[in-house]
Amino acid sequence: MEQTINTEQALTNIQRLTDNIEKVIRGKRNQIQYILTALLAKGHILMEDNPGTGKTVMAKTLAQSISSSIHQGGANFKRVQFTPDLLPMDLIGSHIFDDVQKEFIFKKGPLFCNVLLADEINRASPKVQSALLECMAEQQITMGDITYKLEKLFFSIATQNPIEMEGTYPLPAAQLDRFFIKIIFGYVDEQTELEIYKNYLGIAHNLEHIEQVLSMEEIIHLQNETEKVHIHDEIITAVRNIVWATRKTPDIILGASTRSGITFLKCLKAFALVNGRTYVTEDDIQQLTAPVMEHRLIFRNKDAKANALKKILDVEMDRLNKLKLSVK
Repeated sequence: MEQTINTEQALTNIQRLTDNIEKVIRGKRNQIQYILTALLAKGHILMEDNPGTGKTVMAKTLAQSISSSIHQGGANFKRVQFTPDLLPMDLIGSHIFDDVQKEFIFKKGPLFCNVLLADEINRASPKVQSALLECMAEQQITMGDITYKLEKLFFSIATQNPIEMEGTYPLPAAQLDRFFIKIIFGYVDEQTELEIYKNYLGIAHNLEHIEQVLSMEEIIHLQNETEKVHIHDEIITAVRNIVWATRKTPDIILGASTRSGITFLKCLKAFALVNGRTYVTEDDIQQLTAPVMEHRLIFRNKDAKANALKKILDVEMDRLNKLKLSVK
């Protein structure tokens, strides 16, 4: 009974957070759901798109919707513009000499925050990308002999330009694997864009005065509630089958890892809760397979990228549909 009460409160809090974000971000319900899915799964999200589609505003709105006892304006939000000359110490921090104490002290970099916007992440060199691996995977940063723990709530939203654009570096596979979900943020539809033009001053006002609807403790509680979401054994088997199929398909050069499968399960649970359910359905697999798996795979060519994963998913969905599971 206690778990049901907690779950009902969790669903209410997710709805409050979604509604609050939509006061600023218009016409992006699906993208907001994916971002909250990555947040509740204790992961990170990568968004690929051209400049000017609202990615930065999305990150700011999320951060300002979460209250903190330390930072009056909401959760501690940092934005880093990634450039080719960026250095690892620009993210992690560095030791500086303190004239008063007569010793070197560690000045923390922007990675020590709650919500990080890594803007145009694929414009930085692989050396800088390596600085992100430890903090994204283990929520800690090591400098010399000392390891610094990050905040309990650490969530990064990274954006990248299409790889065809000049001045971009392909992200290494180890870095891509740290992102639970990759989405295309995209433009809004014509009608929504017209409404934005008519009311852009009001939207800017909403961003400046965004309400803090949840505390960091409530977000962490939501992350814990996510782990209680029920997932049927056959759906777990389906995840295993999809992962294994990516390793056997000739059109996929590099298949999914075991960690990819675990990430998939976490995202399925979070996506179910974001959609107001305490159980995972077959449709959740249908919607999440591409956002969770595609960026982790290396395909033989563009045609393979367009079709290989879809064929794998179709086979597994046919199997699940024939079983007619009772997933609740």
